[in-house]
Amino acid sequence: MIKAQSAEQFPFIESITALPKAQQERVFVECLDNRRWRLNNLYWIQDKNGKVVRFRFNWAQETFYNERWFRNVILKARQLGFTTFMTMLELDAALFGNNIKCGLIAQDLDAAEAIFNKITFAYDQLAPAIRDAIPTVRSQAKMLEFKNGSSIRVGTSFRSGTLQYLHISEFGKICAERPDRAKEIVTGAIEAVPQDGMVSIESTAEGQQGYFYDYCERGQELARQEAKLTHLDYKFFFFPWWKNPEYVIREQHPVAIPQDMAGYFDELNAKHQIGLHPAQKAWYALKAQNLGADMKREYPATPEEAFEKSIEGAYFRTEFMKLYERRQITKVPVQEGALTYTFWDLGMNDCMAIWFVQLVGREVRVIDYYENNHEGLGFYANKLREKGYNYGGHYAPHDIEVQEMATGKTRKESAAEKGISFVAVPRIQDKRDSIEAARRILPQCWFDEEHCATGLDRLKNYRKAYNPRTGAYQSHPLHDINSNGADAFQTFAMGFEMMSGGTIVHAKPQPVTDTSGWC
Repeated sequence: MIKAQSAEQFPFIESITALPKAQQERVFVECLDNRRWRLNNLYWIQDKNGKVVRFRFNWAQETFYNERWFRNVILKARQLGFTTFMTMLELDAALFGNNIKCGLIAQDLDAAEAIFNKITFAYDQLAPAIRDAIPTVRSQAKMLEFKNGSSIRVGTSFRSGTLQYLHISEFGKICAERPDRAKEIVTGAIEAVPQDGMVSIESTAEGQQGYFYDYCERGQELARQEAKLTHLDYKFFFFPWWKNPEYVIREQHPVAIPQDMAGYFDELNAKHQIGLHPAQKAWYALKAQNLGADMKREYPATPEEAFEKSIEGAYFRTEFMKLYERRQITKVPVQEGALTYTFWDLGMNDCMAIWFVQLVGREVRVIDYYENNHEGLGFYANKLREKGYNYGGHYAPHDIEVQEMATGKTRKESAAEKGISFVAVPRIQDKRDSIEAARRILPQCWFDEEHCATGLDRLKNYRKAYNPRTGAYQSHPLHDINSNGADAFQTFAMGFEMMSGGTIVHAKPQPVTDTSGWC
């Protein structure tokens, strides 16, 4: 225990040592019992410029400290210092609580090393009275153990033991690049924290998929419902770039704002009541010159915007930027009397994905998307009938004509018996050709944002496989939840190009028969 009379050993705490000695002892004891005071007075860090400074809450850290919950998910702009904040919070919990186990998970080994260095630096800079009262008994393998039975460790994942505090840094990136490790963290490390422990998960956005995205979506929905949270519900926090007082250009010389960016600023004000002053707009414009397509992901203004851009390695990233800029993802009406064409990717026990497209004049209207799994062809025939479109044709990949061992029939023949007359799109030799075809057709498309929401997510997050050993993306796609929807769209792209030089040959309309009695 730190002795009260040791207040004189803290000359750097001016607010105490400036008091008469008769008051120092009482005030010092009161201060050490106050976690907020300890966090803003006892710990030292190195700032962005390498200067040793006393740790003090910034605006975002202060907000989170005041409103934190048992389970927390934090979507944020870059450089807000949440990992540093949680490092100090966990170190303080370990020092001033007996038998408290704390853990921090980083995205990779280099990041883990950097976080552990923050911990040891802050501990080494403590006043000798604190280090003497709470010495370390072991410091190894990115773990500090203290005489009071508490400990704090850093890693890329851990499973054993119980933790009272757990912080996961850049979880969105972990989910995008290492979904296997993300699952290990969710099923291992997070499960090691009891209900009355504290979990904090923070990251910038990395696409509309994975645990981080799911936690953010769930947290936002609970917030919209103003639901009373249980200890296992995640409280959602969002910290946008424009709330950071540092993100301004203080120089007085004018900065040219591109016309499309000026329109974006106007839209933020009109739709979200986010009014930016000129110094903020100048900062954003200059920053965007360097970050380009990554700007909204790294410095989002709204939660929706954070997830709007696709993740690194996404095939259709540039195309979606243009679709959003041109407002081609909007409400798209179904043209009465126009034929609707469907384009499929047929899985066996995998996901079945279907795009619904109308050609109205020179417009390519993508009016609907549907996916499901573990259902027979009769189920999808019923689904087509329920949707009630006037079908002009149904297009599937070449393997629709492969004969099945169990029935001796091709899937095309089986589908015809269920009322779906498929046209087979020829096989391609190189997957890159169908991806390029999809890139060519995307700028011509108008998507209904409501009915195609899931399909749009699949396209935006369709990406190259990532090799963590080499730290590079590979030349082939990652097979995940997005693959089937993206493959179905490639069926559309290749089918569109093969028919009459890019014009669908209108097949004779065929209604889907009533298959309510089929499997």
